[in-house]
Amino acid sequence: MTTSDLGVLYVVACGGQPALGLEPFVCQALAAGWDVCVIATPSGTRFVDVARLAELTGHPVRSEYKRPGEPDVLPPADAFVVAPATFNTVNKLAAGISDTLALGLLCEAIGAGKPILLAPSAGGPLAHHPALAASLATLRGWGIHVLPDPTAEGLPFPWDQLSSELSRLAAQRRAGARPSR
Repeated sequence: MTTSDLGVLYVVACGGQPALGLEPFVCQALAAGWDVCVIATPSGTRFVDVARLAELTGHPVRSEYKRPGEPDVLPPADAFVVAPATFNTVNKLAAGISDTLALGLLCEAIGAGKPILLAPSAGGPLAHHPALAASLATLRGWGIHVLPDPTAEGLPFPWDQLSSELSRLAAQRRAGARPSR
């Protein structure tokens, strides 16, 4: 296991084209001093290089619940990044549904008051579905930091903006302040 200055960051990867850009983001988080663990939704595993991310982080990439009685192979999280957060994941999270490991961990994080940065990615007609706007408003109301979704307008996923927000969270942690979600 890796020791870090900032604590343990769970990066939750959902399915979708933007997930192909996850590796550089993980490298930046590691370089910044986070102990990074990657959690993928079942669809997310098709868009990320699971073996490469495990090699980079020193932790297995998890996408399934462990069996009862098995020890957890990951350290507990101090903060979360959800990128890309798909239409499905955003709506399920706002409804409190935890039918995947990723959603279960995020639901627990909300209940525990852990900081969460969420970068939605819902292009095309789904970006304008009323359920998405309502779910994002709910998540913001719960204190989750939700980035704007440029993919809704056909623009690239905001990896740079997400990195900036993670740097802000890191600065808060280094200052000893309780991070705002």
